[in-house]
Parts: sequence; C-alpha cells; structure tokens
Amino acid sequence: MDGDSFCGEDDNFDWGSEDEREIENYGLSSSSSLTVPGAEATASSAEASSSVGSSGSKLIDHFVGMGFPEKMVAEAIQENGEENTDLILETLLKCSARSSASSSGSKLIDHFIGMGFDAEMVAKAIQENGEGNTDTILETLLTYSAIEKSPKEQQQVDSDHWSSDYDGSFLDDFSDIDSSESEAIAKSEPKQGNTLVFLSRMGYTVEEASIAMERCGPDATIAELTDFICAAQMAKAADASFPEEKPKLKLFDDNYPKHKKRSYYEYDKWKKKQRLRLEKTMLQGDDEMIRLPNPMIGFGVPTDPAIVTRRTLPEAAIGPPYFYYENVALAPKGVWSTISRFLYDVEPEFVDSKYFCAAARKRGYVHNLPIQNRFPLLPLPPHTVHEALPLTKKWWPSWDTRTKLNCLQTCIGSAKLTDRIRKAIEDYEGDPPLSVQKFVLDECRKWNLVWVGRNKVAPLEPDEVEMLLGFPRNHTRGGGISRTDRYKSLGNSFQVDTVAYHLSVLKDLFPGGINLLSLFSGIGGAEVALHRLGIRLKNVVSVEISEVNRNIMRCWWEQTNQTGNLIDIVDVQQLNADRLEQLMSSFGGFDLVIGGSPCNNLAGSNRHHRDGLEGKESSLFFDFCRILDLVKCIMTRN
Repeated sequence: MDGDSFCGEDDNFDWGSEDEREIENYGLSSSSSLTVPGAEATASSAEASSSVGSSGSKLIDHFVGMGFPEKMVAEAIQENGEENTDLILETLLKCSARSSASSSGSKLIDHFIGMGFDAEMVAKAIQENGEGNTDTILETLLTYSAIEKSPKEQQQVDSDHWSSDYDGSFLDDFSDIDSSESEAIAKSEPKQGNTLVFLSRMGYTVEEASIAMERCGPDATIAELTDFICAAQMAKAADASFPEEKPKLKLFDDNYPKHKKRSYYEYDKWKKKQRLRLEKTMLQGDDEMIRLPNPMIGFGVPTDPAIVTRRTLPEAAIGPPYFYYENVALAPKGVWSTISRFLYDVEPEFVDSKYFCAAARKRGYVHNLPIQNRFPLLPLPPHTVHEALPLTKKWWPSWDTRTKLNCLQTCIGSAKLTDRIRKAIEDYEGDPPLSVQKFVLDECRKWNLVWVGRNKVAPLEPDEVEMLLGFPRNHTRGGGISRTDRYKSLGNSFQVDTVAYHLSVLKDLFPGGINLLSLFSGIGGAEVALHRLGIRLKNVVSVEISEVNRNIMRCWWEQTNQTGNLIDIVDVQQLNADRLEQLMSSFGGFDLVIGGSPCNNLAGSNRHHRDGLEGKESSLFFDFCRILDLVKCIMTRN
C-alpha cells in the first residue's frame, strides 16, 4: 500500500551488475594487430627512408606494423616530428579515415578525440563496433579509459584501503570492482572530465551516469551521483509495477439515467466542499505545515498509551462510516497538510512501528476512530533484532550496535554485496578498522542485513519479513508467487501490529462483525489485523490492482475459513456511485473504509519522480477521497 521502493531480481536492471564482463588491459604494445579500414600497404619504403633519419626507422616500422601505408607514415612524421607519437598517430588516423571512410566517419573520429579519448583507442573502438553504433563505441572507450590508469592513479595507497573521501558511501553493490582497483577508487577523487569514466567503472551504464550528472550538476560528488542513480533505478522498477496511465472513468456518463443523476445532488455538495478545502489549502500554503513529532508515537503506543486521551473531530469527519488512511510520514513539503485538508481537516497521527516490532516504519494515519481503550495484539511481537532472530546473536559483532532494523523495503541486497562485505573484514583477526566498520554498517543499515555466520551477513528471508510485519507464516507463499513478488508485496504492506492497535477500538463497537471497504488493499494487512483482533469480517469489498496480491488475499481468506463474503474489484476507478450503491444496498453500507494509496511519488527513496500528490501513482489518493465522499453521501441519504 505504501510502496517505499521497488526492485527485485526479475526487474529490467540488475542490482548486482551481474552482466559485467572482465576486460583485458589493452596497451599500446598490444595494438600492433590493429588494422585500420582502408589503410592499404604500399611498397614505397625507399622513399620513406630517404625522407626521415635512421632514428625514425623503428618508428616507421611501428606504424607500418599497425597497418598504415609507409608513405602516409613518412608524411605524418615529417609534419609532426619524430618526438610526438600521439600527434603522428592522430594525423595517420585522420588521413586514413579521409581516404577510406565517408566524411561522417572522419567527424566521428574527431568527435571522440575532442572528448579527450586517445586517438589509437578511438580507432580500436570504431573497428570493434563499426561507425553506426556511437553508444557502443562510447561504452568501449569508457571501458578502455577505466583500465588504463594514469601514473597518479597508480601511486601506492595505504593498507587501509576502505578509507576514502566519501567514507566508503559509494562502495555498494552496484559495482563489481576488482580488489586491486578498489584502492585507487577509494583514495582518488575523479577529475571533472573523468566522472563519466569513473561511474562507468563502478558498473553504471553510460545513460544512467549522464542523466545523474545532468540532474545533479557539475559540482556533484560521486556519492551524490550514485545515490541519485540508486533512487532512479528504484523509481524505474516502481513504474514497471503499475499499468500505463489510462483516462479516468467518468462518474456519470451521457447515457446515465437522468433521474439517478438528480438523486446524487448530495454528492455535488460534497464535491463543492472538496474544492473549497483545496482552495483553502492553497491559500494557507506553508504557514499551515504539519510538523512530524519526535518521538513518533502518535496519540499513544502500548508502552505509553496515555499521551492523548481524547480529541475533537471536525463535524464533517464524524461517521458513519469510520475511515482510516495511511501513507509514508516523510513525504514532500505540504503533502500531509493537503491530505489532512481533503480528509475533513482531521489531524494525522504519526507513528513509527519500531514501538510495536523490531523494524522501523514511519507512517502517518488519518482516521476518525476513537482513541480511548486501545489495546495491542497478543502475544506481543519481539521488539529487538535478537528477540526476533535469535540465531543471529551468536555471530553479531560487538561493533554492530543495531537493535532495530530499518524500514523493510521491497528489495534486498545482492549476493555480490554480501560477498564484498565478507572479504572486507575476513582478513582481520580482531575488530576491523573503523573505516571498514563504517562501510559494513552503512550497507547493513541500508539493506537490513543480519549476521548469519562468521564475517557473513545476509538479507532477510521472506518468512522473516512476514514475521516482522505481523503476518502469519507463509502468508505470501504459494500460488506460484515468486520470491521477488513476495518481497515487493510485503514491502508495500501495513505493519499489522501497528494498524491493529488503532483498529482495536472497533471490537466493542461491532460485536457482530464488520462490513469493510478496503481500498488499495495489497496483501490484506487491514483484513489480517481485524481477524487477529477477533472481529468477524462479514462483507469485504477489496480493491487491488495487483493480481499477485489478490491471489495472496484470496488464499488467506480460504485458509482462515472466513465465513463472510469477499468481493474483488481490480481498479478504484471502476468504483463509481452506481456500483457503490449496488454493493451497499445488498448489505446495508460500510462500517469502515480503509486504505493506503501508493506512495511512489512521496517516498524519500524516489528522487527521480518525487512529485507529491500530483504524481502518476500517488494522485490515486484523490480516488480514496472521492470514494469516501460517495460512501458518506449514500449512507447519509439512506
């Protein structure tokens, strides 16, 4: 429902750069086999010998051995002198290209030489890839440049090769850099003109590196650039999880019966109020910004339940029905003010799930539920990493001071990263140096890696993530669902214990059971929470676009022997007034409307498409408002 970030092993990009190939070191000495197209050998060695001194005979032989005509070589030496071999080779390449290739080929050579690449390197790259594919030529040139280090880059480095100007923040699992090269990378800041080469050497594509340099500016550090690329990759995977944008369905079309249009005059009033709320939000602007509390415990948590004992709701927010909306707390500026305004000016309740379980999950909740007499789910879940994963305690080093895990995302660290961490620390008998510790801890926090052996870390298994989020064991398993899909579905779900604490007040209010409208229901976090609270699910209308998630929900419904009715709807835009009235007339209305619209354009990890509520996915929040308004309108009229 909240969509922190999206990625997985079946996505279009590869987090571990598994497709990187090993590159041989191409030096000048190995280039004697190079044959320049159109450079035909001639028999004018006598003329060439007469035009240069005996000291140049070896130089002539060298260039003739590369495939250039002797006459052309002699003329190039005469023009540039014997000392400057680079200019000689550049002249030969240009002459060769002019004589054998089209004018476009000559411009191509000049183009890449003008970018600062070595002339011989350009010739080799063009010969390998042909003149038509400039992108492939550029990638080849970047590869050559990365392996031909300058004398400064070859200087001796300290034995503590994990220290760097960036404190190792860019030594992550997006590259597959040989250990002998990592020292030079960790110690040297690339020059401005070599940043593209440096990023390519770390395993990023030319396109990714170029976009990052353009968006972050010329003064951006390598750490900032790699962070931007990481966020863009997550956003790309997130976009792939949603269908192409399609026009929204009209609430009433031209063929809709006029008498039914008139019967919804109350809905027009709700729409006018909604527009007024928007205008009020725009007028008040940043002066009404909602501040996140610290600590993030909302109106109280089980360990400190009496922070707020009562609150006054705006008149428009008073049910029926009850409603409950969730999204990421760390949203762009002004987002929560807008959310609150559109949900009847109800004050959001910001809660971090670390007060309920062993993993952090900072979320905001807007609801009109009572806040007295809440109670937690029993048995209480483990609150520390060692309580939740006791087998890790044996291997946990003293310098890893984590007791809680960070937010559980939709992606995991690669095997290549965990192997790099093992290699980084296994050579030390005692504790590794502080720089190594920092590198390891940064990656462990980022990817929620846990210790499973001596010097060995690993990502959480899907079963462990289910347990941390409060779902029953194997909730996302079965039905042909892949491991990657399990991570994605869990990463976008509610934390069940947190949500159940807020919903617990409904048990006394609805002793006979509840009718639930679950929007963006995901893998059924709300349904699981209500079930675990002992609240019977009489009728559930579940709206979820993901077929994988619908299968998970249906499987759980059957395995828990639910006696109520489960109605699946694929898209919230299919849920109009006519459909809602039809559903509500069959069982008397909804007691609770609950949901968390996608946070793709709100989450901090998505810097590439962090467009707020105007974003493609996060704008679905307004469908939550639309449907809630319709439900309230129909129930008030009836």
